[in-house]
Amino acid sequence: MTSTAVPTHAPAAVPGPATDGIAPAGSPATAAATPGAGRLPLPQPRGPLSAALLAALAEAPGPDAAAALRPVDDAATGALDAASGRLLRDDDVQLALAVLYELHYRGVDGVDDDWEWEPALLALRARLEVPFEAAVRERAGQPACAATDAAGVARRLFELAAADDGPSLSRWVAKRADAEQARELLALKSLYQLKEADPHTWAVPRLAGAPKAALVEIQADEYGGGRPGRMHAELFAQAMRGVGLDDTYGRYVDAVPAVALAALNTMSLFGLHRRLRGAIVGHLAAFEMTSSVPSRLYGNGFRRLGHDADTTWYFDEHVEADAVHEQIAARDLAGRLVEQEPALRDDVLLGAAACLAVESDVAAHALERWQQGASALRVPLDPVPGPVTASPATGTAGAPRG
Repeated sequence: MTSTAVPTHAPAAVPGPATDGIAPAGSPATAAATPGAGRLPLPQPRGPLSAALLAALAEAPGPDAAAALRPVDDAATGALDAASGRLLRDDDVQLALAVLYELHYRGVDGVDDDWEWEPALLALRARLEVPFEAAVRERAGQPACAATDAAGVARRLFELAAADDGPSLSRWVAKRADAEQARELLALKSLYQLKEADPHTWAVPRLAGAPKAALVEIQADEYGGGRPGRMHAELFAQAMRGVGLDDTYGRYVDAVPAVALAALNTMSLFGLHRRLRGAIVGHLAAFEMTSSVPSRLYGNGFRRLGHDADTTWYFDEHVEADAVHEQIAARDLAGRLVEQEPALRDDVLLGAAACLAVESDVAAHALERWQQGASALRVPLDPVPGPVTASPATGTAGAPRG
């Protein structure tokens, strides 16, 4: 049995009684050109803060941008008070941060690009980032590490990854997940995976020497070694198509819960601030260390559900790639960075711990919902469309395995 395939870009649902409530995807013409391309679809507000922010961003910034953002500042006060103690699970604050960060990636539908460097908007983002960073630090804790040599730092990072006892989504998918839960897994991961590697790439110009070379080596693989069809984001889009999901960039922004946005926002927080370059390096190291074995389990789970090699290619690719990447990331990237700049050691360990913590929160949320027989998403996915015959030469994804 092969996976159910759909056209590369299925038409987006029109909101109404028969839809899943997710906002329509971006321009079909743009999306059809390159899978996973385009801006983030304009999300639906999740509270007073995100509503005020999206309303302000609907107009281009002008000389009175600070005045236009005053209602957003006012809403931020109430939103941060309401989210106190649970900021990483607050839909309103996490969506607002995700929108603000996205302005530095591919942009948001209907939002003028001049907002990206508008000082008043950056000040608003900084106001949200202060409690967000504090919440991430509290959630992660600060692992101790006495070493400042590459081998010692790498050893400590591997110890952290090995000690992580968070819930395992990959084991659930390998043994127990049903077809709908497998689809939800891809939707949950899609906001990051369709731009896979981009948050960590912010660190490239902030490093030098051996750490920079190590990061470029890892990122070159993530981006397919110069071959668009081998980019990991494209392989993930192919997996989405294989299970009947729309692979338009950001398509499921309205479906993913706050914990998934918080995991994405943590990467952007670390990646966009030079002072946190150690943290984004540590985050990447932990990300790579905890990918190879889970990827094997994910691939096995999708095969158990009858999906073909084109759909599992993304996971199969990571089994081998990340087994190599974890060594490079731990020793040559994180370890060498600490050798260069010993003062960054604690940030490297913080980034790794934060990665493990926020990804564990996503897994715990999904497993709790699935064990209750409920959806892990804020709104259920549309049913899988009818099957489309795949080309014998290309398989379900329209591109040959290579």
